Amino acid sequence: MRKIVSILFLFLSVLSVAQTKNIYADIDNKVAKIPAESTKTTEGIAKFITDNFKTENEKIRAVFYWTASNISYDVPNMHSPNQLESSQQKIENTLKSRKGVCIHYAEVFNDISNKVGIKCRIIEGYTKQNGKVDNLSHAWCAAQIDSKWFVFDPTWGAGVVMNGKFVKRLNNVYFKAEPSKIIVSHMPFDYLWQFSNYPITNADFYAGKIQLDKTRKYFDFEKEIAHYYKISENDQLFESAARVEKNGLKNAMILEYYNFKKNHWNTTMQNANVEKMNTIVEELNEAVLQLNDFIMYRNKKFKPTFPDEKISQMIETPREKLVKCQNDVFKIPAVGAENTANLNSLKKTIAQALIQADEQAAFVKEYLSKSKLIRKTMFSKVSWLGIPLN
Repeated sequence: MRKIVSILFLFLSVLSVAQTKNIYADIDNKVAKIPAESTKTTEGIAKFITDNFKTENEKIRAVFYWTASNISYDVPNMHSPNQLESSQQKIENTLKSRKGVCIHYAEVFNDISNKVGIKCRIIEGYTKQNGKVDNLSHAWCAAQIDSKWFVFDPTWGAGVVMNGKFVKRLNNVYFKAEPSKIIVSHMPFDYLWQFSNYPITNADFYAGKIQLDKTRKYFDFEKEIAHYYKISENDQLFESAARVEKNGLKNAMILEYYNFKKNHWNTTMQNANVEKMNTIVEELNEAVLQLNDFIMYRNKKFKPTFPDEKISQMIETPREKLVKCQNDVFKIPAVGAENTANLNSLKKTIAQALIQADEQAAFVKEYLSKSKLIRKTMFSKVSWLGIPLN
């Protein structure tokens, strides 16, 4: 199986932004006192938060403050993170080292948020500062608070890079930001995650045209998000890639993400098809065993004696299973180059088994149409793929 490697998201804000008044001081102070033992896992952090805070607003603030205050930006490795890390490995390694790039901040924030009962997801995209589009992808988060979506960027909220060094500086501008405001600097690859009824295009983002344009076709993002969470992963990938393409493949980052989504979809589809193929193999093996049992019974001249209905059923059962296997196997569109030979071999084996089953079914049909006296003269040894069966 091919292993899918996630796209890298490596960006950190390098400019300071005017700070808003911290109205969450009480929450922040309480979070700062979390026992060190509780911070070894996201489960421990989530438990502390749920034990100490009640509302979604309090909980999400606690998640943001802990993530932004306790993880430092890994400047030396910003261009060379471990590409093979799974989401869980990213989280575990970040909690151990207390360092990471944007995807690590996002993974930790997302995991804790979901564990305290807040619907959250990671958003992938690119950014702009001082009117200039950055050339590295970025990852941030969105969470649904009291049924409304807000944007959170724990990376940009954690501090700044100055003279090649990370300086911790909590920035509340990137806490619970309105999607319509943060779009000035954060552009999702998939416009679904703009949370807008009139999403902008990549060309608009480049040109700074972020104003709401109601002359455009209305996009019911709430309905589409609800739909997104109901469909399969394969369909999510396919529809996301379509939206990315529709919004314009403006730069190399978008194109890379688009190709990643398409390749991920292709691989996921192929993996699903391989699973289907394995299921068919199991069904084929079961049918062949039943077919062999029937042939052995025929070679014993249908001894012991069974009613005609049972004899007929003994061959029809494996034959029907083989017909189903043949129908199902030809519905499999692709399994990848490494499994194509296996798929072709499976088709051939099913076809051969079905020929044998048809021959046996024809014999039974003729056998049951004869008198008992003539039936006794109809038996001869039967072979399976050229091998006599006794």
